[in-house]
Formats: sequence, structure tokens, C-alpha cells
Amino acid sequence: MRNLFVFLVLGCLCACSNEPVEPSAPNGLKDAFTDIFYIGTALNVDQIHEKDSATNAVIVSQFNAIVAENCMKSVNIHPEIDRYFWDDADAFVAFGEKHNMHITGHTLAWHSQVPDWLFVDEEGNDVDREDMIQRLEDHITTIMTRYKGKVHGYDVVNEAINDDGTMRESKFYKIIGPDWVEIAFKAAAKADPGAELYYNDYNLSNPEKSKAVYEMVKAMQAKGIKVDGIGMQGHVNVGSPALENFENSILMFSELGKVMVTELDVTVLPWPDRSLTADVSLSAEYQEKMNPFPNGLTDSMSLALNNRFIDLFDLFVKHQDKITRVTTWGVNDAQTWRNYWPIEGRSDYPLLFNRDNTPKPAVDSIIQRVQKSKQS
Repeated sequence: MRNLFVFLVLGCLCACSNEPVEPSAPNGLKDAFTDIFYIGTALNVDQIHEKDSATNAVIVSQFNAIVAENCMKSVNIHPEIDRYFWDDADAFVAFGEKHNMHITGHTLAWHSQVPDWLFVDEEGNDVDREDMIQRLEDHITTIMTRYKGKVHGYDVVNEAINDDGTMRESKFYKIIGPDWVEIAFKAAAKADPGAELYYNDYNLSNPEKSKAVYEMVKAMQAKGIKVDGIGMQGHVNVGSPALENFENSILMFSELGKVMVTELDVTVLPWPDRSLTADVSLSAEYQEKMNPFPNGLTDSMSLALNNRFIDLFDLFVKHQDKITRVTTWGVNDAQTWRNYWPIEGRSDYPLLFNRDNTPKPAVDSIIQRVQKSKQS
């Protein structure tokens, strides 16, 4: 997860470009990947409520799986200790049912985007272990009970491991202890035995981190704790990580169950830090040099981006017997979080569809290549 300045790798990427292909048939991504794996996308609140007909058309024609981008995170769905806000999550689930989609709930336990009350008592002091466990279990049980039989799988725990392989010392960890992850999965399995349960994290092409996640999940499964699969967040750069590292993690995680690429986007922008991460706490000041494409991509960068997408999907198809879902983190470039993270006010192009909802050339290439693979 190093060497993140795009311009250092651009020359190599362009030199190794994939050959262009003829336009594909008008069927969408979901049709091309039928019987291979689900093609999903994350929905924001406007999309859940179908406020943009053009974007909605892309969602229903191209994707057969959806995940909640923000509406099921605890700060939004459980804003007060004795109050849940169901409107957006209900609409999200209804959208998926209406269009016969695979529905994933995201996320039941995460250290970020949490309500102020979650970890403290009325005096503002940390609650004790027993109270924290009760709050965690109640939160998981309430949500999963409401959507029992409707949501097919959940990212039960999100981002509990640091890049160096140690456990993140979140408030869950500090108050409950390292067994907090086990407690969350036990509660989830009890609340809805029919739902699939996933552990989800970023930088899982990092050997140290991926090994730690592997060992954590393997240890839980050895205790009889249900963990059905691992979500590899695909927040990647146009030039890194190396596909070999990503592939190694896919192979390793497949020993434990299902593998999903859960949050795929490919940034083309230079990075403000030495190491690539998806830690939402990272932020940096705006500088013009860090926003090199305010009005659109250069031809060479567009080619590099398309080739990166093609290479990634070639890898996913290669391991279609292990991967059950590939989900982009957003529908089009206008909505992506990459436009404001980790630097506010930049223009990024990390998704398969442009700001006007037109497909990037990579979409046709990916469709044709998977169709060809089915025929071989």
C-alpha cells in the first residue's frame, strides 16, 4: 500500500495498456455477470428515494445488488439511545425488494460515524463493559430483527484491524476488550440466523493486515462463531496496490468462506500521505497541485484508469469461484466520496459511470471480456 503518487506509475500503465474493443451489446453489467457474481453499488439517500431518474435508470439496469452507503450507520439509524430513525433504511430495503436485488446492510458496528450517546453515560463518562455490551447487542438485534428475511447479509463489524495487524483501539475495544468483535457476531447470528454475516475492512491487500484479519476470523470460526465471509474494500489507486497482493488475499480469505469486493473505487488523484488508506479520519488542506483534473481527465489518465478497471475485473473473473459480489462505492463520479476525502473540493473520477451517468469505456470492455470468457 505504498507509492501512491499517480504520476510515478502512469507511464508504466499506459505502456501496458489493454487493446481497445468494439462497443458491446446493450446489455448491462449485471446481465454480463449473471451466474458469475453479483454486481453491486452503494446507494445514497437521494438514490434510495429515487430522486434522480437518470441515475435510477443506471442503478436498475446495471446492478443487481445494493448496499447502504450511510443510512444504516449508527449515527443515522440510531441517533438517540431510545430512538431509531427508520425512514431511509426502510426505503433502502424497499428499493432492493422492488428491483429484486441482493441487499447488504452496512454496517452494524463501526468506530466511526457513531452517535454521541453510544459510549457514554448521562454524565459523559464512558459506560462500563456490561452496559457497552448491552448497547451493542441491542443495536444489532433491533436492526436485524426489523429486516429479518429481507436483508440478505450484513457487514457486522467494519474496520477493527490496523494496517500493522494490531486491533484498532476503538471505544468498542477500550470499553469491552478485544472480544468485542466476537460479541457482535454472536449477537448478529442470534438476531437473524438466515442472514449472511461479514467482516469488512480496507487495505486487505496489505499482507500484515490481511493475515491478522484471516487469523481473527479463523479463530472465531474455530469457536463456532458464524462468520460467512470477508469484504475486501476496493478503495484503490490507479497504480496500486499490486494486483498480485490483492490476489493473494483473495486466495487466503477464500479458505474461510465467501470473498466480496465491497467498496470498489479507483482514485486518479495524488495522495497527501505516504501510505494509501481508507481511514475516514485522514484529512488534508486543499492545494491546487493536489487537484490536477478539475475539468476532466487527460487522455493518458483516462486510458490508465480504464485499464486499471479492466485489470481488476479480469482478476475478479479469474477467481469467480471464490468471489460472490463486486460492489462499487457509488454509482457515478458526481456522488463519490473521493471528491471530498481526504481533501475537500477536488474532482475525482473513480467509478465506472461519469458524472452524467454515461458509462466509461471500461464498462464495454469489461462486458465484452466476460462474455468472451463465458464462451471459452
